[in-house]
Amino acid sequence: MNAIKEVVKEKYGQAALRVVAGEGNACCGSTPSSCCSGADPITSELYDQLQKDELPETAVLASLGCGNPTALAELRPGEVVLDLGSGGGIDVLLSARRVSPGGKAYGVDMTDEMLALARENQKKAGVENVEFLKGEIENIPLPDDAVDVVISNCVINLSADKDRVLREAFRVLKPGGRLAVSDVVTRGEMPEEIRRNMLLWAGCVAGALEENEYLSKLTAAGFEEPSIEPTRIYRREDAMAFLADKGIDLETVGPQVDGKFMSGFVRARKPGRVRS
Repeated sequence: MNAIKEVVKEKYGQAALRVVAGEGNACCGSTPSSCCSGADPITSELYDQLQKDELPETAVLASLGCGNPTALAELRPGEVVLDLGSGGGIDVLLSARRVSPGGKAYGVDMTDEMLALARENQKKAGVENVEFLKGEIENIPLPDDAVDVVISNCVINLSADKDRVLREAFRVLKPGGRLAVSDVVTRGEMPEEIRRNMLLWAGCVAGALEENEYLSKLTAAGFEEPSIEPTRIYRREDAMAFLADKGIDLETVGPQVDGKFMSGFVRARKPGRVRS
């Protein structure tokens, strides 16, 4: 688990430094087939122009997610929201505007370079109801019952201990609070070699859950009403260049890849009455 954590920390630290240096946002390298590159079908076109115009360019460039949880989480003024793995801060800053007046947005990230970039983006954006915290999503540095909404953008799939992440999200949510995260999810079974290579493309580090396993883990953590809504289903054409670089015959494996990976919007609720 520690090895995976160090790989994630290194890759996302490098991504932050590349953004600061004006080199774009490719988190896994400079080749066109690298995951998280600007032309990648997973990370591209997640935010509309109005949302981009609200924020510094470096916040937009540092977005390495697979969805737009702020658009789907139905945030309301006065709520407290927490972003797990907040990176350069794009979802925290967008959330902060949506929960104003009276609300607050927290971001937690374990990477010093991303935290520095996020705090600089906060200053540039002039958003005050935001706090970025250093910490791990497996050990969230907030007390019990602290937030109304937990969001995350393609980060939970990077954790080696997803059960603990979900338990921590449950812990910090207020009774009646909701989980509303974007994540990469797999669908059905496939050969292990294909899964490994596709996950490297889809999330930089292998680890996406199969959708039914994800729902089971949410229930085991204590959540009610778990659901996964597909937001993008990836076809073999999306990953063709990446898999070709790995020496995989797409004519043979195409049917085993097509439609088996998706970005999904994961929802669940903590039992209890919503506090006004």
